[in-house]
Amino acid sequence: MTFWLLYIATGAFAGVLAGLLGIGGGLVIVPLLTFVFTAQQLPDAYILHLALGTSLASIVFTSVSSFRAHHARGAVNWPVVRTISVGILTGTFFGAWVAAQLSSPFLRVFFVCFLYYVAVQMLLNIRPTPSRTLPGAGGMFGAGNVIGGVSSLVGIGGGSLSVPFLTWCNVPMHHAVGTSAAIGFPIAVAGALGYALNGLAVPALPSETLGFIHLPALLGISLASIFTAPFGVRLAHSLPVAKLKKIFAVFLMLMGTRMLVSLF
Repeated sequence: MTFWLLYIATGAFAGVLAGLLGIGGGLVIVPLLTFVFTAQQLPDAYILHLALGTSLASIVFTSVSSFRAHHARGAVNWPVVRTISVGILTGTFFGAWVAAQLSSPFLRVFFVCFLYYVAVQMLLNIRPTPSRTLPGAGGMFGAGNVIGGVSSLVGIGGGSLSVPFLTWCNVPMHHAVGTSAAIGFPIAVAGALGYALNGLAVPALPSETLGFIHLPALLGISLASIFTAPFGVRLAHSLPVAKLKKIFAVFLMLMGTRMLVSLF
């Protein structure tokens, strides 16, 4: 029962963040699930794989709820979503295969480095200068592969990468956040499928998993995040998001440090 409550609390927090900050709830889901799965004594060699796969599977539901709320406010640039999605799908699916070949300690260090990168961006308010226009189909395909590949390795919906990319390409911030939420859907679908398929042949996984997706955790997180993501979107239009990002950045650094310490 305790673990179910932790799954629900994680999903509620992640859903609000997905709508409020446009960064992808995976930045919270992955480290929290890592701690929970460790407490459950799941196979240590696959704890991070399970956290990554479950995070991406849950973002399927979070992203739908979030981008629908953004769409209702006219903040999703659908032509951009359609153009970049092919690269997103191929990059994410390939990234999930790569992750399945890597050790849990390597993935953990890679994730923590990414966590620090995002936290520093938030603390210093680093934003790319809007200095160019969106690229053509080839450029969008390449960008989609990079965003999808990295996102699958860290279990996120891609907002930490797609929002800066879109902003750099002169997409207004509110549209960048809304479009990023929609881009998170193909990332989550391809990533969840990739982690599920690549984990099917692993015999050490517990019975409540589908490949590298932990089904009870997925259910608890998804049910909570569906209801809280629209609430986060509403908050984004009324709260000082810049200040909240700085507070959240410190929280990310603390979680990342805790993950690193647990390796030793």
